[in-house]
Amino acid sequence: MGKTRVAIRLAKRLRSEIISADSMQVYKGMSIISQAPTQCERRLVKHHMVGLVDPAGEFSVAHFCKKAVRIIKSAVRKRGAVVVVGGSGLYIKALVDGIFPSPEADLKYRDKLYKYAIRNGSSKLHKKLEEIDPASAGKIHPNDTRRIVRALEIYHSTGKTKTELVAETTGLKDRYDVSIFGLNLPREKLYSDIESRVDRMFRDGAVREAKRLLKKDLSRTASVVLGLKEISGYVNGEYGLDEAKEMLAKNTRNFAKRQLTWFRADKRIKWFDVSRVGEKGIVRKIIACMKNSKS
Repeated sequence: MGKTRVAIRLAKRLRSEIISADSMQVYKGMSIISQAPTQCERRLVKHHMVGLVDPAGEFSVAHFCKKAVRIIKSAVRKRGAVVVVGGSGLYIKALVDGIFPSPEADLKYRDKLYKYAIRNGSSKLHKKLEEIDPASAGKIHPNDTRRIVRALEIYHSTGKTKTELVAETTGLKDRYDVSIFGLNLPREKLYSDIESRVDRMFRDGAVREAKRLLKKDLSRTASVVLGLKEISGYVNGEYGLDEAKEMLAKNTRNFAKRQLTWFRADKRIKWFDVSRVGEKGIVRKIIACMKNSKS
């Protein structure tokens, strides 16, 4: 789809830097499978959060936000702007809106609430939540015991309702002028690009990279990188190379659908059709939107 190319063009126009908000590109040794920016692309514009963490280590959205916010403060101070690019919706949302400070589980109290729900029904537990946090109760179905229990547990642990804690949560939108843009393609073109991307990955050495990764003790987060499972089946002789490519293309299409569903739910995003406007045109439109938002 050209996210990286558009980001590089935009960053060069803004004389800025790029932060990758991709949960897999952050890992070392999986640049082909994760489709991380190439060394050539990284020489064009300074990239952050790429090839940073050993794949044996866990890396969470909280880790990402902590590091990214520090980089953003420095980049904005020096450059006036920074470009964040990537397809990890949770990373983008957490960075823009902040991370809800959910307390650790109180298993003893949680067990007590579940026993109450078994004896009296989840609707009775829901009424308790209505008395304490009517806004949260209004968003939770009376039969959704798990979410009801968690909301009550949060109040028990913190002395504040979930609604109050969410209101206190801050992100980039509370400190900076944030604009969010999305790139889209017609489905046929998107699927064709995915097929080409998969072929390119295998030509570039995805199998060799996967073999190296499979010898490591990968962390839970690193082990779910798209492509590793599909290639491991080929490496282990469970199916042939063509089937591995077909599986990866199919799973990438499904992943793209989930991404689109996630991002479509955020009404702040302004969308551009790459096939109609082109990469240069999108950069011009993004800069125009940014100027209008400041005027």
